Amino acid sequence: MDGLVLVRKPSGPTSHDCVVRLRRILGTKRVGHFGTLDPFAEGLLLLGLGKATRLFPYFGSSDKTYKGRIRLGQATDTYDRTGTPQGPEAASLPAEADVRAAAARFLGEIDQAAPPFSAKKLAGKPLYAYARDGIETERRVSRVRIGRFDLQAYLPPDLDFSVDCSAGTYIRSLAHDLGAALGCGAHLVSLTRTSSGPYRLEDARNFEDIEAAAAAGRLGEIILPLESLLGHLPAAGLTAAGRERIKNGRAVPFSDLEPAVPAGALPPEGAILRLFDPEKRLVALARVREGEGAPFLVLI
Repeated sequence: MDGLVLVRKPSGPTSHDCVVRLRRILGTKRVGHFGTLDPFAEGLLLLGLGKATRLFPYFGSSDKTYKGRIRLGQATDTYDRTGTPQGPEAASLPAEADVRAAAARFLGEIDQAAPPFSAKKLAGKPLYAYARDGIETERRVSRVRIGRFDLQAYLPPDLDFSVDCSAGTYIRSLAHDLGAALGCGAHLVSLTRTSSGPYRLEDARNFEDIEAAAAAGRLGEIILPLESLLGHLPAAGLTAAGRERIKNGRAVPFSDLEPAVPAGALPPEGAILRLFDPEKRLVALARVREGEGAPFLVLI
């Protein structure tokens, strides 16, 4: 049972709760999530099964798309609706033109600090552990990219938005920082992840659908196989001899690819290849090194 399941996460459970539920439905322990969603958030959650869990680094770096609602007029300590208000509500709210102008200033690459109540680690502990104990920590920033930050509707105090962003972006921080830029405070009211890399929310299944498919023996309709994943990486076929070399963790010369790759057509040094055996099964990821494919992740 190896592959990827696109889950439509509801608001409420943690991402780990979703992992536990899928483990129970499928009767397997080898389940992991590729990118956390906050408990109050909903939308697309990628869950890897079996050998697919080893591919996490190639999913965690994917760009994301979200839609949601920000409430202007008051900040909270968690930067969302679950937190404690920080100070009184603002006496007045900005005009729509000012909101749009402020949102535009967040486009491109920006430095962003994680919310105090987040799973980001500091000295081996998540930030929320310090925040719950009332300990203030240094706000370390990360470089993130906001490709699009569109205001869909503004009915004060609420504004509906959509955003395209790089992996590692905190939409809660974006909402909080927008409120700070406007001078009125703000927090995130709702959030839905609509895409992660090439995967879309409209293709995801809720847990009731997954349970029904499992009961009916139709999991093939739910699980995306290993062979369909990481389609952005070039693929190469192995001869039987090449498969044996890979199986033993040895580099495979390009003469052991099927069909053989001529010297003039070698992929660039450092490129990552998906390697398939003669039965068309994904068996390894390899890095091009000195005219060979050096495996660094072997799945057989």
